[in-house]
Amino acid sequence: MPKASRRLSSAVGEAGADTERKSESEAAAIKFNFLTLITMSSNTNQKFPWTKHFWLNVLSSTVGFIIGGVILTFIGIAIIVALMAGGSSSAPVERNSVLHIHLSGVLNEQQRDNPLMALMGGDEESLGLNELIRAISLAKDNDNIKAIWLEGGVMGADPASMQELRGALQDFKKSGKKIYAYADNYLQGTYYICSVADKVVLNPIGTVDWHGISSQIIFYKDLMAKLGVKMQVFKVGTYKSAVEPFTETQMTPANREQVTAFIGDIWQNFVSDVSKSRKLSAETLNALADKFMAFAPSKEVKASKLVDELMYKDEFTDMLKKTLGVDDDDDLSLVKPSALCESKPQDVNARNQIAVYYAEGEIVDVAEAGMMAEAAIVGSKVNKDLQKLAADDNVKAVVLRINSGGGSAYASEQMWHNIKRLAKKKPVVVSMSGLAASGGYYMSVGADYIFAEPTTLTGSIGIFGMIPDASELLTNKLGLRYDVVKTNKLSDFGNVARPFNEEEGSRLQSYVENGYSLFLSRVAQARKKTTAQVDSIAQGRVWTGRQALKLGLVDKLGTLDDAVKYVASKAKMGDDYTVVDYPEVLPWYAELALSSASEQAYAAKLRTTLGELYEPFVAIQGLKNGGSVFARMPYVIKIK
Repeated sequence: MPKASRRLSSAVGEAGADTERKSESEAAAIKFNFLTLITMSSNTNQKFPWTKHFWLNVLSSTVGFIIGGVILTFIGIAIIVALMAGGSSSAPVERNSVLHIHLSGVLNEQQRDNPLMALMGGDEESLGLNELIRAISLAKDNDNIKAIWLEGGVMGADPASMQELRGALQDFKKSGKKIYAYADNYLQGTYYICSVADKVVLNPIGTVDWHGISSQIIFYKDLMAKLGVKMQVFKVGTYKSAVEPFTETQMTPANREQVTAFIGDIWQNFVSDVSKSRKLSAETLNALADKFMAFAPSKEVKASKLVDELMYKDEFTDMLKKTLGVDDDDDLSLVKPSALCESKPQDVNARNQIAVYYAEGEIVDVAEAGMMAEAAIVGSKVNKDLQKLAADDNVKAVVLRINSGGGSAYASEQMWHNIKRLAKKKPVVVSMSGLAASGGYYMSVGADYIFAEPTTLTGSIGIFGMIPDASELLTNKLGLRYDVVKTNKLSDFGNVARPFNEEEGSRLQSYVENGYSLFLSRVAQARKKTTAQVDSIAQGRVWTGRQALKLGLVDKLGTLDDAVKYVASKAKMGDDYTVVDYPEVLPWYAELALSSASEQAYAAKLRTTLGELYEPFVAIQGLKNGGSVFARMPYVIKIK
């Protein structure tokens, strides 16, 4: 008898014995099941011999997976513990140390603690302007710090932030200590910062990119037309050009006028500062820019006096050692800005605090999950924070550090209201960074006093509404058909499947105009002007800080440190105060979430991949969070 038949007979016999007390139908069912199972096993083993080891393989794989998971868990815990220990320890500053500032990555207002970025594939470093300036200030008074080494790299920063950082370095030199700069290649922004150094060194085959400033705008109108989408725009302000990329294919004359004015003023500031440091006339620097020095050989760059020496990096470090009296066999004791700041942490429990509150990014009503949440001023959160500062008896005065081109008109009004309430309890001063325009300026006028950098972009007092009409895309291109039932005439207002009718457009335009009138009244009240006077310098026009001072839109040109000293005097605190940064940036392990870390890493990779297109992408994403009516900067200003 074949083996399969013997197994079948045996199985059937056993089934019959086990089911003597069961019904005949149950026994038949069991016989059928055994027959099917054994037949399948027999056929499978004949066709696929490897299946006889299947369950053994499954068992071994499962055990291996469990063991591997346990090992990875322990490794992960070890990495986290090591990162926590490394991030929290601060070694004392050794004698003859050098503060090493690597100008590379993205310069944000506040330092973000996220060592997981490297593990998640982040390509860019994140620099905090607050940490850099604080480290420079500490280095000025620390006897163990003998000099600063500025290493040029690829750094993304706005002109005002670069100017403020350069000013802090200029102040450092008052201590009598030296600043040395080195780069393989100087981009224009990093050269502007590094030109403050006592000695500027370039790699022998390096370049200095000195070419002037341009502002480029990307227009989407034709692209959207190809997709079958057009923007329905409602605005107030001749210069309110935020809508232009969606409605035009080139700059309007008014927009070209304002852009020409502010980039010219920014360039004049750059040239003036470099002229003083390098002892070159403005005419010479402009002539060099016209030659586009990025293509000039290094010997010509040195001959033009843009740099002092040509050295390889090892030669530069040898020069530093010799200057500082370090033996050739010893390494330079380099201190990072973060380590220097950790050596003297802020006292968050101090009783006499000046709170510096950082508000940076797009103004939105609610936070969007994902990468955009890191770069937004969320109105609801800021309002809660301001209320806490008002109730905190340890906080005697507040400096609002604003870097925003605006966003939601509604959120801007709510924050203005809470800033006014805060100012009734304690002195409140605004320090404008790179941008404090439109909604950012709206916030500012709630304070008692406004500081701006000469190259700050501010103003842009205007309102606009923008809603897409996707009817051609949805109906003609995609073939969708819509029908609607409504109880009232305007029940389907804002339907993107059709354009606005005349009455809907009229109502939205009226709403925008009312918002503009409210904006004018807030500014007029704060700046002690009539609404007509404000309207004459408003109309959505962007001004530099220096221009805004002449127009009475800001009170004084100065840095964040100037704002802190001023508010301390207003609060009658003398020198008895501690500066504390708000909102508190929690250590990465306190808000550990791999999804958040991976999103930030993704954002860094996206920035690297998209290049100049990243900022417009983020701006378009940000429009989703501010409703339909905006107090926002005209487009994304990309200054090169």
